Amino acid sequence: MSEPIYTSSYQSPVGELILGTFEDKLCLCDWKYRKMRSAIDERIKRRLESDYEAGGSPTMSEAIVQLDEYFKDERAAFDLPLLMLGTDFQKQVWHALLKIPYGTTMTYLELSKSLNNEKGIRAVAAANGANAISIIVPCHRIIGSDGSFVGYAGGLAAKKKLLQLEGALDLSQLQLF
Repeated sequence: MSEPIYTSSYQSPVGELILGTFEDKLCLCDWKYRKMRSAIDERIKRRLESDYEAGGSPTMSEAIVQLDEYFKDERAAFDLPLLMLGTDFQKQVWHALLKIPYGTTMTYLELSKSLNNEKGIRAVAAANGANAISIIVPCHRIIGSDGSFVGYAGGLAAKKKLLQLEGALDLSQLQLF
């Protein structure tokens, strides 16, 4: 068996995350209690032919520093070596998510169009939901075509708080919800 996938918990202001690194690349920054937790974990373990082991790495330590800065509104972009584990299509979607600027949102349809795959909106949405590097790969910046908060592994309250932190929401509108 290869090197282990080192994992650790991270308590963010909006919920508990599980962080994971493999060969000192971040492969996991995901909501600890999401519905797809076991499926995501199995995909990562299978693709890396490895298993989880409690521990840390320099990249994990740096991820914690950068997440802390993000939640203090001191960081708008992350600079970490990432290891995205999924199909080629999923990775294409996740790389497109990385291009969405801090403080902005995009709809699933706009994301699909940016990938020249307007008819693949459901597949794009599914790939968005399979993202295992939450916050850093900003799937929370994707909203419904009507501006509604839809489908977020960390829960809609967490999504709302992340977008509020980034200034992507009109705070006067929040009073309506």
